[in-house]
Amino acid sequence: MKTLIRSCALAAILAVGALPALAQAPATPSAGRLALTFEVGAETGAIMVVLFDSEAAYSGGAPVRQARVDVAGGQRQAVFEGLPAGDYAARAFHDVDGNGRMNTNPFGMPTEPYAFSNNAVGNMGPASWDRARVAVSGDVAQTLTIR
Repeated sequence: MKTLIRSCALAAILAVGALPALAQAPATPSAGRLALTFEVGAETGAIMVVLFDSEAAYSGGAPVRQARVDVAGGQRQAVFEGLPAGDYAARAFHDVDGNGRMNTNPFGMPTEPYAFSNNAVGNMGPASWDRARVAVSGDVAQTLTIR
């Protein structure tokens, strides 16, 4: 009788232990790729691009990725590979003079060209997250006009 109880207990433990192996693994979001091609007015300097993965980050947090596009060297594209599926927004400016920062006038208005994903336009400031947001799930390409 003890042997039968032990055998049943062992079978129950093995069956319960096998359940996780039988359970379907959760689907992992596929990696995406966002390619941003820039139309520029000047052939000097570089375009500085930052990519955000949430409205909170876009509104003052840290970017998830960044890139430098060497316009003087003939580059025109920033590519962000391996992005988890989701919403993203990009901000970019053309550092025409190559000083590594966006130049502004005494009132804080940019004096160097800039752009946002979706070619979104802001109203008295940067474009909103809702206007600049891009859904990435797979390959996405956009052409942005630096103004």
